[in-house]
This record gives sequence, structure tokens and C-alpha cells, in this order.
Amino acid sequence: MKADQKFPKAVETVTLSLAAVVVGGVWLGSHAPRRPPMALPTVLLVVAALLLLAGVVMITRVAEFSWDTFVRVGRWALLAYIIAAGMIEFAFLRNHTSGAPLAVVTGLLVVFALDVPFLIATTVARYEN
Repeated sequence: MKADQKFPKAVETVTLSLAAVVVGGVWLGSHAPRRPPMALPTVLLVVAALLLLAGVVMITRVAEFSWDTFVRVGRWALLAYIIAAGMIEFAFLRNHTSGAPLAVVTGLLVVFALDVPFLIATTVARYEN
């Protein structure tokens, strides 16, 4: 990427996605072990997924983006966050979460496991010369 080229707000957009995931996860977790109201976390899941998708689209349009660095950094971060998301999922399963709450928390965890590696890899690749 050229120094004078303006970088899109992909990191900021995906950070908002991560915030939506965290709020949705805290909402679901705060209602355990009762059945939580599902409207808010479902909306937050959809918003988070759309924001993540928007961030991905933004960086695909950056000329001379360091995709090699993005992949090299992102794959290890993804591995770490898949493990973290799996442990969180296990905690919800251990607390007998099922049905719609489990589906939404799983969706939130998938977005979480993609958001953070995206943020790390994009930030590193952005400044790669």
C-alpha cells in the first residue's frame, strides 16, 4: 500500500463488530441459567456479522495490500481464537444451554473467533512494507 493512499476504516468497522459480539455474549451470559430474551443478542449477531463482512470487503479493495502477511499472521491468531471460542462454547454447554440461545451464542463466538484475528492480521499487514 502506498503511504499517501488512505486506508479504509476496516479496523474500526470490525472493532464495532467485536463490541456487538461482546455485548451479545455478556447479555446471554448474564441470564444463565435461565432462558434469556433473544431479540437483543440476535440483532447484535446479525449486526456483528454484517460489520465483519463490511470490513473484509473494505480490505479486499485496498491496492497492494500485503495478503501474504495477512494470511501468515491471521492463521495463527485464528487458531488461538478458535481455541478460546471453543472453551467459551464449552462453558455454555456445561451450563446446559440449548436451542436458540445456544445457536446465537455459537454464532457470536464464530464472529468473535474471526473478528480478533482479522483485526490483528489487518493491522500487521497494513504496515508491512
